[in-house]
Amino acid sequence: MTVQLDENATNVKDLLFVSQTVLQQAVDLLDNDLKEDEQLVVTSKFLPGSTIGKHLRHARDHFELLINCITSPPPYVLNYDVRSRNTPMETSRGAARSALLETIQCLQDVVPTSNWNAPITLNAVTPFPQTFQTTFARELWFGALHCVHHWSMVRVIAGEMNIKVGDDCFGFAPSTLVASGREHSLGKTMAKI
Repeated sequence: MTVQLDENATNVKDLLFVSQTVLQQAVDLLDNDLKEDEQLVVTSKFLPGSTIGKHLRHARDHFELLINCITSPPPYVLNYDVRSRNTPMETSRGAARSALLETIQCLQDVVPTSNWNAPITLNAVTPFPQTFQTTFARELWFGALHCVHHWSMVRVIAGEMNIKVGDDCFGFAPSTLVASGREHSLGKTMAKI
């Protein structure tokens, strides 16, 4: 039984590391690559309706919704389709930075004390209403991969504005980094947290 507990503790620690790392990548983007608030609101030519600010907000929302779910009394019910739009972080680098850092800290506070296998009922619109059973750990993993997906679109929009994203790992899935021997690069991002 001790082995299982040790494995779960390691898994939680690893998943927390990845979740905080992908959010820190967005903070680094704001600090190092974007120079003006206006860059958050430029609409993509290739991804209609998309802006960097919208992608940053949307990706962070998934972590916030999960945190709100797991810190509420059970039974745990999660719905990623209930999100706030047109928030200050979509138009202000400072607001985006603060919101992302707040979420990184919330993850640090909540994840280590949460039940890894806590059952969650996930409601989704696919566009048909669906209900799934999942766990806290699975949704934390999803949140990190969901960020990576949106960071790749942020990279495209930045490129449209001739902005070079300095983090070579930004927008690449962890499995891609491992397959290419670049997983060690994630440590550079985490050293900033």
